[in-house]
Amino acid sequence: MTLPDTTGPAPHNPACVINCVHYDDDGKRHDISLDAISDVIASGNGFVWVGLYDPADPVLLKLQEEFGLHDLAIEDARNAHQRPKVETYGNSMFVVVTTAQMVDERIQYGETHAFVGPRFLVTVRHGASLSYAPVRARVEREPHLLKMGPSYCLYAVLDFVVDNYLPITNRFRDTLELLEKDIFAENYKRSTVVRLYELKRELNKMRMAVAPLQDVLSALRRYPAETGLVPDEVKLYIRDVHDHAVRISDVIDTLREMLGTALSVNLSLVTLAQGETVKRLGAWAALLAAPTLITSWYGMNFTHMPELDQPWAYPAMIIGVGAVCVGLFRLFKRVRWL
Repeated sequence: MTLPDTTGPAPHNPACVINCVHYDDDGKRHDISLDAISDVIASGNGFVWVGLYDPADPVLLKLQEEFGLHDLAIEDARNAHQRPKVETYGNSMFVVVTTAQMVDERIQYGETHAFVGPRFLVTVRHGASLSYAPVRARVEREPHLLKMGPSYCLYAVLDFVVDNYLPITNRFRDTLELLEKDIFAENYKRSTVVRLYELKRELNKMRMAVAPLQDVLSALRRYPAETGLVPDEVKLYIRDVHDHAVRISDVIDTLREMLGTALSVNLSLVTLAQGETVKRLGAWAALLAAPTLITSWYGMNFTHMPELDQPWAYPAMIIGVGAVCVGLFRLFKRVRWL
């Protein structure tokens, strides 16, 4: 069969079709149209990789017709609210992973759905997801590895997804280090507690994306080699991605623990600071209460009171009140209430 001519303009495809590429047995790239997929597949030469972003229903139905995809898999790809998983439908496999990227200091999540067959790979991106153009450029620089088939491209996509988690965890670690200065500052800042809570909430969400991904990668490593979908030589590469995912999961768990500790430490420091404030207020209240108690006796309208008619009574009362206040002040200084 004659391969499509790639010297002219690229074939017309809907806007949601980012790429529709045929890689021949030598790893050479040929841009094709959706209508030419079935002819290329029938030729038995290489495989097809179709990349979509938020595809419309007609495009999904067209790919279902070209590749013979299962109705349930197409329905999952249409809904785009799936948990990371691996499902088998006859001679094809359906893989779902969660993608993540930083947008305006917030983590935005998306999904990538992959249909994998013996001679095709379809990647469907939804939501916040970086383009897989760098992945294509990477695999095209290694045409000898493309001979492993669509599963090697699937590995490259999964590796790209997992590698994009690492800058996010590094950003969280740097932010936590900056917040440590505010945590141990003498002045309480409500914004510090709010930021710590937001970080922990974001890490919890990220853990929900990364933890199931480990199960997906483990399932791919255990996938029967006789099916031809995931050859043993590709499983070696998937094992490397699995190791990266485990490491990132450990980093997330460590950061979550550190954030929980930071919240507890911040709360303890605030409680201690409030206790110190209460002690100071109590000490000053005691200093004011002593003269108030003594002078209130002499403010009562009684005829007979001790030394009321003596000329030295008033100076003696002042000296007594001063002595009591000085004694209390030294006592509170000694116990560090003031």
